[in-house]
Amino acid sequence: MPRRTVTMLAATLSLIALLCAGVLIPVPYSEMSPGPTVNTLGDARGEPVLRISGHETYPTSGHLNMTTVRVTGAEYRMNLVEAVAGWIAEDAVVVPHDTLYPDGKTAEQSTQENAEEFSQSQESARVAALGQLGIPVSARVVVSSVQKDSPAEGRLHAGDVIKSVDGTPVRDPKDVAKIVTKRRPGKPVTFTIVPAKDAAAAEKAGRAPTTSATVTVPTKRAPDADRAIVGIQAGRDHTFPFAIDIKLDDVGGPSAGLMFALGIVDKLTPGALTGGRFVAGTGTIDDTGKVGPIGGIEMKLVGAREAGARYFLTPAANCPSAAPATPEGLTLIKVDTIADAVKSLEKVRKGDTAGLPDCSPG
Repeated sequence: MPRRTVTMLAATLSLIALLCAGVLIPVPYSEMSPGPTVNTLGDARGEPVLRISGHETYPTSGHLNMTTVRVTGAEYRMNLVEAVAGWIAEDAVVVPHDTLYPDGKTAEQSTQENAEEFSQSQESARVAALGQLGIPVSARVVVSSVQKDSPAEGRLHAGDVIKSVDGTPVRDPKDVAKIVTKRRPGKPVTFTIVPAKDAAAAEKAGRAPTTSATVTVPTKRAPDADRAIVGIQAGRDHTFPFAIDIKLDDVGGPSAGLMFALGIVDKLTPGALTGGRFVAGTGTIDDTGKVGPIGGIEMKLVGAREAGARYFLTPAANCPSAAPATPEGLTLIKVDTIADAVKSLEKVRKGDTAGLPDCSPG
């Protein structure tokens, strides 16, 4: 066999071997790509994303689209060929697997965490939106969760309203831990609560709860420090003056908070907040209306522009990475709070786009 033929055959076989190895060898990476966008003013799967009852609402127009990112699953392991293809692609980002799934989280754990964050973002969106409109919302400190096999198990329950701890009134979830840790591990703590069932019944009846109970809970030493714990997570619950339901399946995480809040504001105020224009965006939001950064901003920009967005509400902390990745035809608007976003949308509505807050790399 001629030497040239042997060389070509050897090279071909080597290439095939390399390709086979690339397909078979897993690498510790995951891929992010643009996900679907959903108009918070419209419907999803035939159901309104936002449904408000018990308060006057107004017609809306245009788009206030929340954006998403698709990611490979926690248990999926990319091969070398897929990773290289992702690095080359313009509409995908390959990142270390641990960036998306730290501490070896399983798919079930990640799904549960995302669901909890999504639920909390909806709650904060309601509070922030009504706060922006000057509509009061009452708040209370509650037991969010009780750890299994902890001293509090069977004594306190999720949904219990915490009125005081050791006789000291609590007004913030952080107050609970501060008071408990003043005890030496092993010493009991006294909680004054409104049981979850009584609190729920009172809220449904539109009245303040009239019953309370005193519960003594032992403490134990925390696994990581010499401090007392009872094994609960305290949180904040709100009583809204009317119903605001947010329905959106197959979405998780906290990053839709800002767009939900703006959708609520739009529906509760006369006139179209966007002036009929296509606006998309992202950002977490807290009860005070503060907007926080999110992950995967580059992919969300791509998804928004492909959906038809012309403006993108961008958390200020994301601007340095978002600005260089801005697709042609998309204008980024920097926001720190929901009030910033409302003011900027007023400029968009009036066509005063030259005065929009600049989202630049530096």
